Amino acid sequence: MKAYIAIKYHADHSNRERIEGISAALERQGYETVCITRDLEKWGEVQFDSGTLMQRTFDEIDTSNVVIVDLTEKGVGVGIEAGYAFAKHIPVVTIARKGSDISETLRGISQEILLYDQYDDLAYLFAETRFIPLPP
Repeated sequence: MKAYIAIKYHADHSNRERIEGISAALERQGYETVCITRDLEKWGEVQFDSGTLMQRTFDEIDTSNVVIVDLTEKGVGVGIEAGYAFAKHIPVVTIARKGSDISETLRGISQEILLYDQYDDLAYLFAETRFIPLPP
C-alpha cells in the first residue's frame, strides 16, 4: 500500500523533520510513502520544470492508495494535490498539528481529519482511522 504525502514545499527543506516524522508513522503501519521533495527532488539535488513536476506529482498520486495532506502549513500546491486526488476518487486524509487552521474546502473533500501534538501520535491515529486502507 502506498501513501502520498502532500505537504507545503520549502526550498530550504525546513520541514524535513515533519516529512520524516509523518513518513515514519505511516511506515510503522506498513505503508510505502512518497513525498515529492524527498523522493523525486532528492532534497533539492534534482529540479524539474513546473510542467514536469506537476505531471510527476500526478503520476505518484495516481499510483497511491491514499493521500495524506499535512495542513499544518497551508500551500497552493497542497490544495492542488488534494483536489486532484479527490477528483480521482483516491481517499484524502488531512492531518495537522492541533491548533492549525483547516479550510472548509479541504474539510469537504477529506475522508478524515486527524489532529496531532507530536509525530508519535500519528501512528496510533493512522491505525484507528477507517479511511486509510490497511496494508495486507
